[in-house]
Amino acid sequence: MTIITITTIGYTEVRPLSPLGKVFNIFLILTSFSIFTYALAKLTQYIGSGEMALYFKTRRLMQSIDKLHDHVIICGFGRNGHEAAQTLKAHRVKFLVIEKHFPNIHEWLENDPDLLYMHADATDDDILLKAGIKIARALIVSLPEDADNVFIVLSARSLNPDIQIISRASHYASLTKLKKAGADNVIMPDKIGGSHMATLVSKPDVIEFIEYLSSEEGETISMESVDYSKLPPELKDQPLKVVMDWKKTGVNCIGVKTSEKKFIINPPENIVITKGMKVIVLGTREQIESMKHNVEKT
Repeated sequence: MTIITITTIGYTEVRPLSPLGKVFNIFLILTSFSIFTYALAKLTQYIGSGEMALYFKTRRLMQSIDKLHDHVIICGFGRNGHEAAQTLKAHRVKFLVIEKHFPNIHEWLENDPDLLYMHADATDDDILLKAGIKIARALIVSLPEDADNVFIVLSARSLNPDIQIISRASHYASLTKLKKAGADNVIMPDKIGGSHMATLVSKPDVIEFIEYLSSEEGETISMESVDYSKLPPELKDQPLKVVMDWKKTGVNCIGVKTSEKKFIINPPENIVITKGMKVIVLGTREQIESMKHNVEKT
């Protein structure tokens, strides 16, 4: 009766029990009560420690990642990764971060809790697949170790042959390796930094203008490249003047990229836009969006 009362089961049995039945019931009650108490304590600890909140947060994060399409994946979220994210955010480009050192992510989350990220190792093919490598538009690889960058570039190129890959390199010897691995562009931050500082001395106004275009303040101004394949049928294989005069939105052509991947700055109006070429235009964000809307509508 003491056991029954303490465990709040009741004050009497449904039917009279034999001595052996009472012993069995005591054992059953104590065992069940101990399991229940242990489970309740673990649940309380789970909720109190924030693990449940973390579980639901991770679940929401993964659901958001599953909805991504035509996004940019940033592998490595150090200084270079942060700068890339800032620029993408300023130009409203969807991106996802993969970083195995959480303090690098936490630094960003303090100001932007909506960051889409995966706390994982980007050198793992399964992680790249979960990040949507097959449906992403571009991959930025900015890990500090060149060997890791080469490995990720190789994996990404095999998983998605058409994705644009931009990789960081710390040493000149890695440039060729990254190119052979499948990187479209290889950036050396130290080299660019030195060149940038020297150009600020020789051409300060030009550099300041370019920085303004890529900053948050200049987010209303945008540059865009229009591929030949995206042009409506009536504009293909036509002179540049015809292309630019079609449904004018106010954008200006500042260059043309030929099929041989050479740039023509301020191209003549009579240059014919043929297969493999791209028209590079400059305008406000509204003008660019109007132009893209007109092209996609056709």
